[in-house]
Amino acid sequence: MGVTLALNGFAASTWISRIPATRDRLIAEPRTLGFMLLMTGIGALAFMPLAGRLAARFGSRPVLIGSTLVAAPLLIAAALTPNPVTTGMAMFALGAGLGTADVVINVQGSYVDRTLDRDYMPRYHAGWSLGAITGAALGALAARLGWQLWQHFALASMIFVLATLYFALTWYVDDRESAEDAAATVETRQSLLRNRRIMTIGILVLAAVFLEGSAGDWLGLFLHDVRGTTQSFGALGYATFALAMALIRIAGTPIIARYGRARTIRIAGCVALIGVLTVLLVPITAVALVGVLMWGIGTGLVYPAGMSASGETPGRSAEAISLVSVIGYAGFLVGPPIVGIIAQYIGLSHALWVVVPGAIAIAVLAPVVAHTSRSDMQTADQS
Repeated sequence: MGVTLALNGFAASTWISRIPATRDRLIAEPRTLGFMLLMTGIGALAFMPLAGRLAARFGSRPVLIGSTLVAAPLLIAAALTPNPVTTGMAMFALGAGLGTADVVINVQGSYVDRTLDRDYMPRYHAGWSLGAITGAALGALAARLGWQLWQHFALASMIFVLATLYFALTWYVDDRESAEDAAATVETRQSLLRNRRIMTIGILVLAAVFLEGSAGDWLGLFLHDVRGTTQSFGALGYATFALAMALIRIAGTPIIARYGRARTIRIAGCVALIGVLTVLLVPITAVALVGVLMWGIGTGLVYPAGMSASGETPGRSAEAISLVSVIGYAGFLVGPPIVGIIAQYIGLSHALWVVVPGAIAIAVLAPVVAHTSRSDMQTADQS
């Protein structure tokens, strides 16, 4: 799971690392760029609910293979589209493929964790961050060497699709749900929508994704446009953020085992808040990078903790993970256009302040991801 999440992160970061070059290629204003980025989130949100149902019925492996075969060529298309409209269409399809893959990889990871009775989800998600680092590093190298976008994206797509197919066919196990669970999908979805714990986990994950997505979509431009760094340094800034997320996720399993999910996530929210404020308030580039590190450290464990907590829903793991993923990915849907629209009028340095409440929300809502017994879950179902 960690490897396939790494490949998913690699594909996403390939696009993210070249946002400045795409902006320049299309001569796009911040507002236009924000709406292009919005299409990625819309595509993910449109197909994530279907991903959970397909994984429950057919298993994660075939769904992952299909979504990868869709996403890979769309990454290349994003480098060749002639205008913001066609680029947005490519982003919609790319988001659908990557979002579907994200759900089913988490379904597989939750199944393995429950089978082994261990909480390895943070380490799986460390793979995503390591893949994002690799994608960002390749993006920085491609920008420095002056590669055309289509050359860079074609190489990345080939790596993404071939490696994902190999590991999905080699490593994935059958995680299909029972016939009884599959027959109750409509009742399950209705029940989960009334489950306050699941919905609150979704809001917590949404806050984390908002923080993460804002860093991914706008941090490179912030460092380049506001702090006056080069495009390659902007890509390096996002690589620093991704490295911080990877390191905390690698360390996350023993940290959570010792302190518990809730306490760990509450501290993480405080760290993220300090990091964001440092980036926004301190004009010294080196100090801002320290803030980027704290931003990444504070954000890194929230999403996997939310996936683990929702995956513990008895008999409804795939549907619960799918629902929480949909709510969470609304952060990608809401974040880019909000930041872009605000930046259009008051500048990016002020627009990024909208991420501060997200860090506060993580600290406040952290208790919802605490390990919960089956009887507690049944009580929450009736709430």
